[in-house]
Amino acid sequence: MKSVNFEFLRARRAVLADLAGFAERYAHEDPASSLIKQRSFVEQAVAAIYEGYRLRPPYSDNLNDLMNETAFRQAVPEVVQNKLHAVRKAGNHAAHPRRPITSQLSLECLAQLFDIARWFFVQLDGGKLEATPKYVPPPPEPASAAKTKDALEKLRLAEAKYEPVLKQLDEETRKRLEAERAATAATRTAEENASELTKLQEEGQKVASALAFNEATTRRRLIDQALLAAGWNVGLDCKNTEQVKQEVKLTGLPTPSGGGFADYVLYGDDGKPLAVIEAKKTAKDARAGAEQARQYADALEKATGVRPVIFFTNGIDIFLWDDAQKYPYRKVYGFYSKDSLEYLVHQRIGKKALAHLEPNLAIANRMYQLEAVKRVTERFERNFRKALVVQATGTGKTRVAISLCDVLMRAGWVKRILFLCDRKELRRQADRVFKEFMPGEPRVIVDASTANDRDKRIYLATYPAMMKAYEDFDVGFFDLIIADESHRSIYKKFRSLFQYFDALEVGLTATPVKFIERNTYELFACENGDPTSAFDFQHAIESKPAYLAPFRVMQVSTKFSRDGFRYSQMTAAQRAELEDQDPQAQAVDYDSRDLDKYFFNKDTTRAIWRSLMEGGLREATGQHVGKTIVFARNHVHAVHLAEVFSELYPQYGSAFCRVIDNQEPKAEQLIDDFKNPDHELTIAISVDMLDTGIDVPEVVNLVFAKPVKSYVKFWQMIGRGTRLRKDLFGPGKDKTEFFIFDHWQNFWFFDEKYKEAQPAPQKSLLQYLFEARVELLSVAIDKMDEAAIDIAEQREFYLDLLFYHLRLRAYVVRRAEGRRVRARAPRPARVLPRRRGRPSQAPGGEPAKHRAHRGGAEQASRPAQGREKPHPGDEEGEEEMMPSLAFCEGAGIRSERLTRSPEIRSAVLSESSGLRALEAEIAKDLSELEAML
Repeated sequence: MKSVNFEFLRARRAVLADLAGFAERYAHEDPASSLIKQRSFVEQAVAAIYEGYRLRPPYSDNLNDLMNETAFRQAVPEVVQNKLHAVRKAGNHAAHPRRPITSQLSLECLAQLFDIARWFFVQLDGGKLEATPKYVPPPPEPASAAKTKDALEKLRLAEAKYEPVLKQLDEETRKRLEAERAATAATRTAEENASELTKLQEEGQKVASALAFNEATTRRRLIDQALLAAGWNVGLDCKNTEQVKQEVKLTGLPTPSGGGFADYVLYGDDGKPLAVIEAKKTAKDARAGAEQARQYADALEKATGVRPVIFFTNGIDIFLWDDAQKYPYRKVYGFYSKDSLEYLVHQRIGKKALAHLEPNLAIANRMYQLEAVKRVTERFERNFRKALVVQATGTGKTRVAISLCDVLMRAGWVKRILFLCDRKELRRQADRVFKEFMPGEPRVIVDASTANDRDKRIYLATYPAMMKAYEDFDVGFFDLIIADESHRSIYKKFRSLFQYFDALEVGLTATPVKFIERNTYELFACENGDPTSAFDFQHAIESKPAYLAPFRVMQVSTKFSRDGFRYSQMTAAQRAELEDQDPQAQAVDYDSRDLDKYFFNKDTTRAIWRSLMEGGLREATGQHVGKTIVFARNHVHAVHLAEVFSELYPQYGSAFCRVIDNQEPKAEQLIDDFKNPDHELTIAISVDMLDTGIDVPEVVNLVFAKPVKSYVKFWQMIGRGTRLRKDLFGPGKDKTEFFIFDHWQNFWFFDEKYKEAQPAPQKSLLQYLFEARVELLSVAIDKMDEAAIDIAEQREFYLDLLFYHLRLRAYVVRRAEGRRVRARAPRPARVLPRRRGRPSQAPGGEPAKHRAHRGGAEQASRPAQGREKPHPGDEEGEEEMMPSLAFCEGAGIRSERLTRSPEIRSAVLSESSGLRALEAEIAKDLSELEAML
């Protein structure tokens, strides 16, 4: 796209020339599009400056972060920075307009863009000043409305064809920045770096001086842009509007004449001043205008009876001074909107002392939770604006946050709250808790469809979602920001959110105090190692009563995970097998740390599963392991783990163990199923989705099937098992601990102390049934209650029948697996009646109650009588109990029809299809039996 003013760039920077050409063509008919194109020009120019000057980019690629990086500010002359910021802010305003965008605004920014282009051409590309033309404002299209529309459509078509080129360039720019981030600073010392930056700035300043930029105009445009971005109606060419008046004459000032002029005064709908703005030269520190601005506020207060909020700025840095509430002045990203300023002024009247309000005990009632709320409110009352709360995972950080919100709302300190977290599932959990404890407060989840919602009180968002929408809000929109999982990555990747909004801030983290990064303390204005409130894991498990469950660790490793995988250390058979699979077998040499990055060894994976299934804590009946999270490296590793589990334990089916990660389209539903104590999903293989923040108290086993390098992440993962759960293993049998299976020596890596775990003892089914009988009969006998004894006896019969069916199911499964078994049937100790009633007599004429008083041990240990004819070919096989026909015929429910039929019995013993049919019938019977129990 050929431009009017920017063709001198084309030889070296064709993309910049094209972007400027589009911006010129749109300037009159579509000024918003023009400003967006100008902002794209600035993005490309800033990236080129980083590359040309070899500057190390910040962690974030956000344009504002790039331009505010210390190295960038040291290398680029201030007047050029001002112009870059002016165009950037105008582009932001066009992308998120709060006021109509005029062609005059786009034309003024084009003049600023031309100055940037000339400086860039001379300084970065080594061009000659004489080669740059004199700026000429692009003329409007001299055509009718129809022709103008047609021209715009053709322009859109040309822009659409250009978009892929721009996207490719953006991707290349991103990769260059990443490369610079990785490579720079390692090759130069700090002194060399500082010396070079000084030299670059001096050279750039010489070029800027030669170009004779108009700094006063730039500063004025920057302030106007910042006000427009906040939604204020700013007049052009210093003209006054009802909302914004410029060069306002004041009296009663401590000057020789007693008068003076305020640069800007912002007014509310009632005509009263809301704020006064003092503007200083860009070359001066904005704080030089603080006292002058205070004097203007005094004069306005005397004249109107309302004390305005004070702002002072040099066009780049903006400071807010709310001296009416005794706050010291602070740097802010931009100006407040009219609505936010009105609430700030209203707060002065409506605020209550926080010390006089007690937390709602229905929300948080533990002493350490109440202490955390009190510590934060006391800090806020001392005019601190930030706080950091450290609480071990599972101790109710969200409850503390909501209790704090409730107190601050009731006290009139906050009106709108932003709750930030790092994943969607945590946002869903927070939404549910807010709904439960603050049902009357309107809530909204911030995403692309709700970004313009402005009438709610509680806003919930993930950090990435808010990064896309935060500039849609004015800087004073939120009164309180709660940042969940606040740690170093938040500081690095999302610090723009905290720099942009001017609000009270509370950080929540479960990271142990001594491992919290210095940057995190700085972000929340705390002394290093001294958070506002702390309640760690050790305190939680040592409290009386305990608030968290302790863990025990089982260190499990295989030869491969210990020693790696090396051709030189293999046996001859292993080498031969590997050579059949890989022609480059002799080059195989993997360290143990890199083993699972390149291939997954089935033997190692089988060892992982067997250690869990044989040694893990089991659910209440002892039939299988309890809720378990397995932490996998990546999606491929997770799928591999799931496949090997299915091979080893097909009897559990496909719903017992599932992969839960971002590649699973129904991941959120699977998480809900895993949280449901009654759902059959028992083992969740997680790839990051369950590593942090998920609340499942039923989890009793954690499996570290991957190495963890982050201590913060390590403790977040441990936290998935720490929550207590009453009656998890039956009435009065609470969860008191959980197991961790560490297959990658993570505890050794972090030098973390732990108690060693012993494999959980596995009781046989017979033992469980016997203990249940003894317990039922013991209670009945202790109470000397005939009716209770009758019920106990009935239940004893049902337990016998359940035991029979479970043995039968085990037989079916083993036959289906192809195992060699020999059928052997025990004679039942009794025969159940066909209806659920008290049996009058057991086989042999002995009264049932006498047998009950003797207990179940005698029957349990009675030798089996009778033996079925062994199946052909099974004479050497393992003995397996098979039910007798008489027992089945005596059972009083549907199972009678299963074995009365010789055809079904024959199918059971010979055909796999019959086995499957019988297994389906048994499954139905089992559900009925378990319901009876």
